[in-house]
Amino acid sequence: MIDLKVLREDPEIARASQRARGEDAAAVDSLLAVDERRRSAISRADNLRAEQKLFGKQVGRAKGDERAALLAKGKEMSAEVKAAEAEQGEAEKEFDAAHRLLPNLVHPAAPVGGEDDYAVLEVVGEPREFDFEPLDHLDLGHRLGAIDMERGAKVSGSRFYFLTGIGAQLQLALLNMAAAQATRAGFQLVIPPVLVRPEIMAGTGFLGAHAAEVYKLDADDLFLVGTSEVALAGYHADEIIDLGAGPKRYAGWSTCFRREAGSYGKDTRGIIRVHQFDKIEMFSYCKPEDAEAEHQRLLDWEKEMLGKIEVPYRVIDTATGDLGSSAARKFDCEAWVPTQKAYRELTSTSNCTTFQARRLSVRYRDENGKPQVAATLNGTLATTRWMVAILENHQNADGSVTVPEALRPFLGLDVLTPVT
Repeated sequence: MIDLKVLREDPEIARASQRARGEDAAAVDSLLAVDERRRSAISRADNLRAEQKLFGKQVGRAKGDERAALLAKGKEMSAEVKAAEAEQGEAEKEFDAAHRLLPNLVHPAAPVGGEDDYAVLEVVGEPREFDFEPLDHLDLGHRLGAIDMERGAKVSGSRFYFLTGIGAQLQLALLNMAAAQATRAGFQLVIPPVLVRPEIMAGTGFLGAHAAEVYKLDADDLFLVGTSEVALAGYHADEIIDLGAGPKRYAGWSTCFRREAGSYGKDTRGIIRVHQFDKIEMFSYCKPEDAEAEHQRLLDWEKEMLGKIEVPYRVIDTATGDLGSSAARKFDCEAWVPTQKAYRELTSTSNCTTFQARRLSVRYRDENGKPQVAATLNGTLATTRWMVAILENHQNADGSVTVPEALRPFLGLDVLTPVT
């Protein structure tokens, strides 16, 4: 949720943010109107309770017929207070629902527009020139005995797969390399639950515009996470955390699940857009004034990992209309995929400012000991999809794949050799 103080003092900031996202600016005025009704209902209920308290003292001093008359009036006042409290409760529910619908305020430096209006911040490396016709990652995966889409579909349906043999080993090596980098950088490694309660999923902002992407187990009233960001954001829910020594950083290793609703016909070949994958996700809690610097640090750690797999990539500043409800600003790193002759997203890091922490009640104490809302940030460190870039960029004419040097100690191989 966005800061009500900002909303009340300068609602035009929120209206401009809505317009930049391509969403209805009138939602801001609707929320302000609901807020006014809520505050009016709270004031009325408080005043009636105060009157009732004073009246109670008057009844205590009365005797005889006067007391009987006052007691009758007291019943009327009690009914009036009860009605006012019910009105207050309804107003607060209406306000909370409207407040949760409003997405985070976009960062003023984020480029305005839709999915294709990103700004390229940096390009690292040059696409490789092949002296043979390169194979795509799925053909390579079949030859290496690494990826089995056919049996994945047989067992689970479309967009599922098996990682087999060297494919399973390659993913584990990649994620172990990411885990090693994260722990060296001071992150606490976590294997979190992949099923979370509705209030945690809602608290991260994933039950808004992207609710159709989330798998739900209705019988248990639990959601499967699409990223360990969800569980890590809920880790300190309803807590006051210590940020005196700087940001608290976690690296979550988990399997992730996404319905990919609305992506019919997109990236159906291979393991680029699938329903299940593994990922290591960085997650930071920090003071709001430190969030921008922390965002840059997360991006730098992502770039360090990309350097280790030796692929060309670019960094983009995601446009406002493609941010998602929680992010104020988002940087993506996209690797070059030779057979597609295009850059494809491998990492994403978002500055969610205080939006998630306010919903989940994660706070810290300032220099005066007063509780304040923390900021949260997240960033991808490695996923199953990275195998696409590794296989395609490092393939050889004979169908083998040269293992990036930094990955070799984790895999125990220098070259992946075809089995078919």
